[in-house]
Amino acid sequence: MFMSISTTGSAEDPATDLGFLLHKHPGKVQRFTTSHGEAHVFYPEAGDEACTAALLLDIDPVALVRKGRGDGRGRGGSPDFALAQYVNDRPYAASSLLAVALRTVFRSAMKGACPARPELPGRARPLRIELPAVPANGAGEGGGPAMVARLFEPLGWRVEATTIPLDEAFPEWGDSRYVRIGLASDTVRLADALQQLYVLLPVLDGAKHYWVAPDEVDKLLAAGEGWLAAHPERGLITRRYLARRWSLTRAAMERLELARLAEADDREVEEIDNAVDDRPAEEFGQEPGQVAGREPGEPDGGGSGEGDGGAHAEPELPRVPSLAEQRRTAILDALRETGAARVADLGCGQGELIGALLKDARFTEILGVDVSVRALRAANRKLRLERLPERQAARVTLAQGALTYTDARLKGYDAAVLCEVIEHLDLPRLPALEYAVFGAARPRAVVVTTPNAEYNVRWETLPAGSVRHADHRFEWSRAEFRAWAGKVAAAYGYTVVLRPVGPYDEEVGAPTQLALFTTATEPAPVAQPTTTTEPEPTTVDPTTATEPEPTTVDPAPVTEPEPTATDPTPATDPTTPEGGEPR
Repeated sequence: MFMSISTTGSAEDPATDLGFLLHKHPGKVQRFTTSHGEAHVFYPEAGDEACTAALLLDIDPVALVRKGRGDGRGRGGSPDFALAQYVNDRPYAASSLLAVALRTVFRSAMKGACPARPELPGRARPLRIELPAVPANGAGEGGGPAMVARLFEPLGWRVEATTIPLDEAFPEWGDSRYVRIGLASDTVRLADALQQLYVLLPVLDGAKHYWVAPDEVDKLLAAGEGWLAAHPERGLITRRYLARRWSLTRAAMERLELARLAEADDREVEEIDNAVDDRPAEEFGQEPGQVAGREPGEPDGGGSGEGDGGAHAEPELPRVPSLAEQRRTAILDALRETGAARVADLGCGQGELIGALLKDARFTEILGVDVSVRALRAANRKLRLERLPERQAARVTLAQGALTYTDARLKGYDAAVLCEVIEHLDLPRLPALEYAVFGAARPRAVVVTTPNAEYNVRWETLPAGSVRHADHRFEWSRAEFRAWAGKVAAAYGYTVVLRPVGPYDEEVGAPTQLALFTTATEPAPVAQPTTTTEPEPTTVDPTTATEPEPTTVDPAPVTEPEPTATDPTPATDPTTPEGGEPR
């Protein structure tokens, strides 16, 4: 098994700097022991203008059978082993054996470390890599030279891939499954090149000589850092690298998608995957031990909580719905009003609204979308989708996605819900969400809920000037929300009605504000926003704020009904904000 790495240079920038990058002296032949044989590193050519380093891997077939998986049993084994344990292509064709040898021999080079010449690893130089024989098994996925090009060209390589005939003396026998590969680039760093080979050689082969355990996901993501998340064939690469083990592939793809979204937003992955918060309730302004959304001491389901409910128990008081429950009820009422059957819950969190939708048979198809993998896993657990009857479970689809990017999966739904979502976005990113939902997906109806900042003064445990949740980027007054809703409705051809949700206060309104958008006219073409900046929320004096009269924005009228005495949720004296409560 053979591979060569070549570079060119000059007297000022000698090609022999390759020796510093590989941590292998050009004047020496070095030998390394691997678990399945011996690896030799030597330099057929070493000069200022050209330098070539070669890796020769001498495989011991007996060691391969004893230490590896030479019997071909189980997932991930090469099909050749099922035919012969000792006579096969493993000693000659580049495969996972060569990938492991690369990591063993060139470990420091793959990390981009070079203490002697620290300026070298970060600089790209002309590279040419030769692999005389590489198995390119398609297995129904388009193998051969075409697969080689699909894998390496997006990474900046010029690819030369030639199929090797079974026997040159008998061309009528046809081609083998092996290809001769030449890769050339002036832009790829050597460390990146070695990491890419470490991943893609087993991918081309479609098999590994060892059992693919869960830690292979970490190895894949570590070697693929900086290039795999954006690769157009990342699904193929992940699937084949992990020997088509579905559970591992799914976990890797979820983490890759988070990495891609974080890179696109120039944020850390931890900032993206934060929908499930593990912090204690005290950090959200709740009293310790308090049920989210309830006042301190409020019962969570009836009963006095003393003893076993005997003859001297206090009379059971009617249960007061939490603000989250009132919000979900208001959303369901709005959806029923529109006659929607196919609903997309955008920013679904842990699936509380989806659970409520499932209880109503009129909602025949439900899509839950969230950027957080942890939130989607929690939603799957809470909804117990795997235990639901088949027809019931088929109504629900959970998908990972970012709402600031257009997504074809969101098109065609009757209604979309943004329940306590918009306040988690930075204001400059809000126009991107508006376009993705109202412009690109364009459902017949959109329901949006968000906190009413004026009501915050009624939360006794919320410090003045604070927001209800640590991740809220802003909270709007009623006037600000009305202005935003009117602007969006006018821009995208919707009418909008504003409604209060929760106990209504004559001075500061309700704790939650809801906007129901319904399609009115076909909008004029709207360019997709990039860096549009939303104005900062203004300050509203809660002592003088009143519920404004309905206003009209042409062509999309905005109406806001006045609260009436029949409001099912009378005003109370709340003491804690909704921060941290489930949606």
